[in-house]
Amino acid sequence: MNQAMDYAVHALATVSTPVYVALAVGIAAVITFGLRVASFGIKGALQGSALLDNLGRWMPLGAMLILLVYCLNAVEWKMDSTGIAYGVASLVTVAIHVWRHNAVLSIVSGTVTCAVLLALI
Repeated sequence: MNQAMDYAVHALATVSTPVYVALAVGIAAVITFGLRVASFGIKGALQGSALLDNLGRWMPLGAMLILLVYCLNAVEWKMDSTGIAYGVASLVTVAIHVWRHNAVLSIVSGTVTCAVLLALI
């Protein structure tokens, strides 16, 4: 087993950089293509299932929550201009989303609000 591993390591060490990069990109492309094709096969098998319907309903909300936690995690929530700008922008984002139920509109509105407040305050 060690001999085979030593041979594999030596073989990889002797591969030139362009060949190594081409192999890496090719392997990544094959894996990506395979996963994309597999998702369509799985979707066809799950067509009309309650699981797929629930995932379609809850995934956008989950992605928004993860984005919210990620973005607001680094904010220092002191009562200075940065904290106020992020707080007001978050409230604008939630209000627009509750009002219009449009994720793109709410994200763009919150981002513009934050940018304007940070520039003005």
